[in-house]
Amino acid sequence: MKLQIVPARTGLAWVKLGIRAFWRQPLALAAMFFMTMAAMSLATMIPLVGPAIALALLPSATLAMMVAAAEATQGRFPTPAVLLVAFRTGKQRLHDMLVLGALYAVGFLAVMGLSALLDGGQFAQVYLAGAPLTKEIAEDPAFQRAMYLAMALYLPLSLLFWHAPGLVHWHGVPPAKALFFSIVACWRNMGAFTVYGLGWLGVFLVGGVAVALVSTFLTLAGLGANAAGGIMVGAALMLAAMFFTSVVFTFRDCFDAPPASAAEVDAQAGDEPPAPPSAPN
Repeated sequence: MKLQIVPARTGLAWVKLGIRAFWRQPLALAAMFFMTMAAMSLATMIPLVGPAIALALLPSATLAMMVAAAEATQGRFPTPAVLLVAFRTGKQRLHDMLVLGALYAVGFLAVMGLSALLDGGQFAQVYLAGAPLTKEIAEDPAFQRAMYLAMALYLPLSLLFWHAPGLVHWHGVPPAKALFFSIVACWRNMGAFTVYGLGWLGVFLVGGVAVALVSTFLTLAGLGANAAGGIMVGAALMLAAMFFTSVVFTFRDCFDAPPASAAEVDAQAGDEPPAPPSAPN
């Protein structure tokens, strides 16, 4: 495994590659993303520990989307079995992924706990428990300070875990080292990740404007608000799936992929998914 430094313009390439890979298998990847989100939503219904379990599942869900995107890029159809990829690649990696999930849950809950010091936990209740967000709460300065603090603290947390699932899965890196290598890779390639983030922000803005225009047209045409609402939900799902599809390309360009021959053997044996898609020559 070797850390690779890429130019800032690579960030835009990651956005394009993610969109392109999504449209190779749009229904499969959108369904995969929906199923991962549905599984996490169901986990939140478990009394007391549900939200923590849902948070702990996020690294595994991210890995599943990375593997599904790699499958689509290599011309294969990602099946629902990909959702369990983190749990069927040996006891050691299963243990490491569970540790990674637990660390993420602890980190996220710590962020929410720190934000609660500013507003008494209102933001945490809205975000985690689904408490209603009224106009009075949204305009409360304490609530806004808690929200901004949570956003600021979540950025380094997300960078810690950005590459960690892929490092554990494809390179067998222990969880603590995976977190360290992940944030170092993101920091050393901060230019590319900044362009990547701005690129996706532009995609979301353009997509939002397009959906708003279509929804307005449908409403004016008398086709009902339900149709417009369905389009908005579907578009949001599709854009989110595209974003998660692109994550594997950030991993591929920041770290050496496993040897092609080993990846082919693993794929044929059915024990592990293929390696991240290799860069075009």
